[in-house]
Amino acid sequence: MKSYEASATIDAPPEAVWAILTDGPGMASWDSGVERVDGRIAQGETIKVVSKAAPGRTFPVKVTSFQPARSMTWTGGMPLGLFKGERTFKLTPAPGGSTGFHVREEYTGPLLPLVWRSMPDLGPSFDQFAVGLKERAEGI
Repeated sequence: MKSYEASATIDAPPEAVWAILTDGPGMASWDSGVERVDGRIAQGETIKVVSKAAPGRTFPVKVTSFQPARSMTWTGGMPLGLFKGERTFKLTPAPGGSTGFHVREEYTGPLLPLVWRSMPDLGPSFDQFAVGLKERAEGI
């Protein structure tokens, strides 16, 4: 298994952060790593993410877990589990009405070693995602 993750403490309540996280069409305005997100972010829905890390490539992912203002998981990859990515977003109420935010994506499957070698380093993109979400939620 390989993974990337990032965290932030956001000076906004979980419900406000959640509203931003689940606004697919608005995501490109604050997430510098995304060109666009098509579809409705809701339990069981499939959305299409167009990432700047892989220009011109669309990544279909399914929303496999959806607990409003708490957590959600997006799952995608290759057929038969040959390669799988699972991105989990978690929101935790923090003192003073703020929110602890954590995002983690885990990669698994028999083709992981091959795919991993061809993937760009997504660490900076995850960090920027957390910073962008924080700045958007705090109105910076």
